[in-house]
Amino acid sequence: MTRFWEILPGAAAWGTLLLLVALSWQAPVVVVVFILLYDLYWLLKLVYLFFHLRFSFARMRANMKLDWLEKLKSEERGKWEDVHHLVIFPMYHEPHNLVRESFLSLIHSNYPKDRLFVALGVEERGGAGDAEVAEKIKEEFGSSFKSFSIVTHPDAIEGELKGKSANVTWAARHIVREVIDPSGVPYARIIVSVFDMDSRTERDYFGVLTYAFLTSPHPDRSSYQPIPLFINNVHYAPFFARLVGFSSSFWQLMQESREEQLVTFSSHSMPLQAVVDIDYWDTNIVSEDSRIFFKCFSHYGGDWRVVPLFYPIYMDAIEGATLRQAAASLYKQQRRWAWGAENISYLARDFREKGKTIPRRTKWFWLWTLFEGSYSWATSSFVIFFFGWLPNLIGGSAFTSSVLSYNLPRFTGWILNIGSVGIIASAFFSVILLAPRIKGFKAWHYTLYLLQWIATPVIFVFFSSLPAIDGLTRLMLGGKFRLGYWKTPKAGARPVAQ
Repeated sequence: MTRFWEILPGAAAWGTLLLLVALSWQAPVVVVVFILLYDLYWLLKLVYLFFHLRFSFARMRANMKLDWLEKLKSEERGKWEDVHHLVIFPMYHEPHNLVRESFLSLIHSNYPKDRLFVALGVEERGGAGDAEVAEKIKEEFGSSFKSFSIVTHPDAIEGELKGKSANVTWAARHIVREVIDPSGVPYARIIVSVFDMDSRTERDYFGVLTYAFLTSPHPDRSSYQPIPLFINNVHYAPFFARLVGFSSSFWQLMQESREEQLVTFSSHSMPLQAVVDIDYWDTNIVSEDSRIFFKCFSHYGGDWRVVPLFYPIYMDAIEGATLRQAAASLYKQQRRWAWGAENISYLARDFREKGKTIPRRTKWFWLWTLFEGSYSWATSSFVIFFFGWLPNLIGGSAFTSSVLSYNLPRFTGWILNIGSVGIIASAFFSVILLAPRIKGFKAWHYTLYLLQWIATPVIFVFFSSLPAIDGLTRLMLGGKFRLGYWKTPKAGARPVAQ
């Protein structure tokens, strides 16, 4: 049954695309009707998502204007002082300046540093270079927190997949055993934040997180999700990486206000007690960030949710020594993210074996949400930007001489032109995000960052749907085609305004 759920998303995506090709040849009128309805559906969905984007963006900007430590002191007096944070940075072949910038963001946090347990998880296979970087960080920042630990994850542990989840689990177990247990701080008062090495916290991140933890209706049964903004190095990333980075940021902004579908992504936080209860992160998977949510969801019988923080955390867009390298890295990153479809089979198995108390409607909601997200990711750009023209190309003379054929480009063009309003809005949002944050933002940058959105259709096909269908195909085929963990290479931290 596991293989069925692994095969289903890829088979559905390929089946749809191949069927549209066949019908464009044999029954072009059917395809035309489908394309028009599909484009209209996405136009309405785009309008719906745009309102979520506006709402989340406004909430984020409002939250960034507040002094959250003062808010804690005035509203949560006597409650927040004993809340501690465990911050884990998994590291593998990262340049020193990138690591240092991330730790500087912790130093600049508006939160007492004596309540931060910090761990830098290095890989044994990283060799002397990684060990040297870690020691430099410890020498500069080691005395700044309640504790600072370098934890070395051994190489080649049987059953583990070399990647982030194994690193984080090893580091967390070590810190709990060697640091937290001796400290006497109860697990129930510690929040774990797992950050990618390029993650830089905004000034009041830990204040926002602590406030959310103390005021949420179910603090011990919740994960906490900031908004990842991929703009640390946006001046240096190629335009296609900027566009994908902005699009990913906007998608996460939209998801923040759709709590019923919100799943942990990339850098996020959760209670330490829950981490211990579920026996930490699985060490043999690629998509550890979303898996930890579903692992908690199953373990607690569906009593788990993600609390949106409406607060940013800053990350890197893809770079490369050459455009070709950057394009290859971006493609592989998107393919790895699409591999999150592996959670469908995991969830189906867990629901069958452990989810007796979870309502059937809830089970099907999550299975459908994961399937539809993977399926749409792999197919939507092809359908919207390519298949609208296919019936006229291969539909035969009888169709191409018809009124429907003549009007098809006009109908699809009309819908796409209306949809371009969303692209224009995204372009303006991107400039609003950048201007206050990036040093050296000149007047000509506004024009550059607005005009780059013209390339959206091409970029979405080659750096969104194509890697997504690649990932789903590998999951469908299984065996030697399965993905291992691929680490996104980082070019190094760039200075940003604080």
